[in-house]
Amino acid sequence: MGRAIRTAYLILMDINSEKTAFVFPGQGSQFPGMGKELAQAVPEARSTFELADEVLGYPLSELCWNGPEDRLNETEHTQPALLTHAVAALRAVQSRYPDLQFDFTAGHSLGQFSALVAAASMSFEEALYAVRQRGLAMKSAGELQPGGMVAVLALDIDTVEQICETASQQAEGGAWVANDNCPGQVVISGHDDALDIAEELLKEAGARKVVRLAVSIAAHSPLMEAAQSRLNEALASVVILDPKNKVIGNVSASALTSRAEIVQDLKSQLTSRVRWTESVQEMITGGVETFIEIGSGSVLTGLLKRIDRSLTGIAIDTPESWEKL
Repeated sequence: MGRAIRTAYLILMDINSEKTAFVFPGQGSQFPGMGKELAQAVPEARSTFELADEVLGYPLSELCWNGPEDRLNETEHTQPALLTHAVAALRAVQSRYPDLQFDFTAGHSLGQFSALVAAASMSFEEALYAVRQRGLAMKSAGELQPGGMVAVLALDIDTVEQICETASQQAEGGAWVANDNCPGQVVISGHDDALDIAEELLKEAGARKVVRLAVSIAAHSPLMEAAQSRLNEALASVVILDPKNKVIGNVSASALTSRAEIVQDLKSQLTSRVRWTESVQEMITGGVETFIEIGSGSVLTGLLKRIDRSLTGIAIDTPESWEKL
């Protein structure tokens, strides 16, 4: 089985930058209290939240730390909140361990913006503006083109994709693969009528679990075209530089090493699937053995177990977790 994935007690001196990736979670990992302990313990983390409050013009830090949960879960707040928490955690780790370096970075959907900040391709302030617009655009697109998302467990990606095509042919609307998270865990998006048909077909095909998610948008599907257009307008006013590290794109699942490649990937991110399984495999091919997840929760570390159990993973969220480095 090889080395089991560990979530703590990595020895810093054993981490080789050429074999290390920093990865960042996306929407769904938010919770009231996120980043509070970190900000109380580390000045660099607190200043990150304070800067977010200043840039956004409202107390995001208060919303992150104390809720209410329903407002935090509103996508226009969720997205800057997760970015801010991730960057706060990143700066906390880098302030304590300045010699801790990484060769690759990647983020799941929204997390790609955190990865771009980590790679010095985008400033935190510019990324905040972009994800705020991204959240507002997705909310608006969901109102224009209502839809939903369904999580599917224990079916291979090819089977799920074929079922989406069949459901799209039988329904007035369409269904598409939105997230290829890991072997046996896929999320689909689409019109409600197509998803209803897809759910039955997925169960008939032997899916262990088929769960309609509590969202009213069809993220990472053609129904996000209006949101993608608005995001592209926002990106046109944001400074994006060549990255200092290899950034794995959600759309291409390959290393983005120039500004042009990053912009191209982002300009179809909302209407394309998140190819996370392939993204991790690309980093493995590049020699990565240690994945350090920075931000809320440990979802990506869990997915890593399903992709390759021989790898080492650690999730950094609170002071207790990052001090164990």
